[in-house]
Amino acid sequence: MESMRGIGRMSRESGLTVSALRFYDGAGLLCPAHVDPHTGYRFYAPEQVAIARLVAALRRAGMPLAGIREVLERRRDPVAVDAIVADHVRALEEGLADARRVLSTVPPLLATLENTVPTTVTVPAHDLAAALRAVRFAVGADPRPPVLGSVLFDVTDVLTLVATDRYRLATAPVPVIEAEGPAVAAVVPVALADRIAAIVDGPGSGTVAITVADSTVTVRCGEAEAGGPLLDDAYPDYRRLLPAELPGVPVDAAALRAAVAAAPARMSVREQDGSEFAVTELAVGTGGVTVAPGGIGVNREFLLEAVDAGGDGQLLLALDGPVAPIVLRSERSTSLLMPVRL
Repeated sequence: MESMRGIGRMSRESGLTVSALRFYDGAGLLCPAHVDPHTGYRFYAPEQVAIARLVAALRRAGMPLAGIREVLERRRDPVAVDAIVADHVRALEEGLADARRVLSTVPPLLATLENTVPTTVTVPAHDLAAALRAVRFAVGADPRPPVLGSVLFDVTDVLTLVATDRYRLATAPVPVIEAEGPAVAAVVPVALADRIAAIVDGPGSGTVAITVADSTVTVRCGEAEAGGPLLDDAYPDYRRLLPAELPGVPVDAAALRAAVAAAPARMSVREQDGSEFAVTELAVGTGGVTVAPGGIGVNREFLLEAVDAGGDGQLLLALDGPVAPIVLRSERSTSLLMPVRL
């Protein structure tokens, strides 16, 4: 045991934080050589330092856990490792190309700031209502800054609704039936978004026409209409926060709700405002997602709201480390939840 490293020393020698080492242990990626049965202290063998440094390097390069696991499993096969690394580099290059394509739309979008041509999109009322429900939970309650108390209507070839309050972010796509005018990002105050939801959320509503013009939005559904001024504030760049191709573990929404409800409560306090909240700890192992102590902490209320936003049936849940957002995906929405420091 004299040559064994405690988790603190292992952290210093490897470049991985203590919380990261605990996470990789729970994920079965980098398990300690010995765990004291009485104290629970983790001890690592000298030869594990090089493996930990390799994990740290791959994480700094943005490789997801699945790729790192494959590199470790096949580390004695240089050809296979080269192929894995090449695939990751290719994915990074594709992500950069996507970013360049998005940034190429900035000049025309800037031009629309001086353009009085209105933008009108027609979408299915049912889909718009579902998308508003899917993102509503992530709207900020604090009016500072006002932009966080709003819903973004991002109109491109699809309509994407976005809401965030710093601690979580939710997006939901709405298919576009017909569109006229330039792409536009309309920041809709939440009170107006709720009025829009009220007129489109009903049986047999058909289609909805959304018109953005002169810093206002007007929504017509049948004979009903809701409209008002938009916020002038720039909305946070939500695309930068969304993971490109983060694999997830399938999880049944009802089963996850039941597991969260059955797990013992652990309380935490938010540093920013001193509010107390319950924490759920999530981990991904060989058996899938588990709710148990020792995992990644997340605000329990936020998690349950994100599960509800995703809808019933199967969801994909991704945990990619103790500081990366927890990602919950379904066909109708994507939610990002910031982890809680435990």
